[in-house]
Amino acid sequence: MILLEQSRKIATTFVLIVVLMISTACGGNTLTQADRTTAPPVIGRDVTYSQLERGNTPSGESFGTWVVQTSKGLIKDAYVRDNNKLGIVISPQVRPNEVRPLAKSLAQGFRKNFPNQDLTILVYGPDKKLILTAKYDTQTNQIQYT
Repeated sequence: MILLEQSRKIATTFVLIVVLMISTACGGNTLTQADRTTAPPVIGRDVTYSQLERGNTPSGESFGTWVVQTSKGLIKDAYVRDNNKLGIVISPQVRPNEVRPLAKSLAQGFRKNFPNQDLTILVYGPDKKLILTAKYDTQTNQIQYT
């Protein structure tokens, strides 16, 4: 009987740990109405690249920071605008044939954090020139690349 109780306690502890790990990892940012209504900052032509923020909402800034931190050096910079546009600057380590899969992967993560809206992913090369635009359509669940 004691063995059964110990096994039950161990199993319960294990399940609790797994649930906490999954909910922490998959929880992401929650989008609030305040995030949707925050006016974007005015960016004039005299603002340099290094002065731009990671996001113009708190959840956008958090997601942009997360993208850079978890990319293991593949993404040098990221920004989120209006919770539906993600721009990234890739490092020279990213090969040309890896750009589309990277954009697709980012679209999937972006969609989980900012659901129920069309999304745009802008991929810039190391020289900060636009090399790919990926547009995710919520109705068709498809990504168009240009």
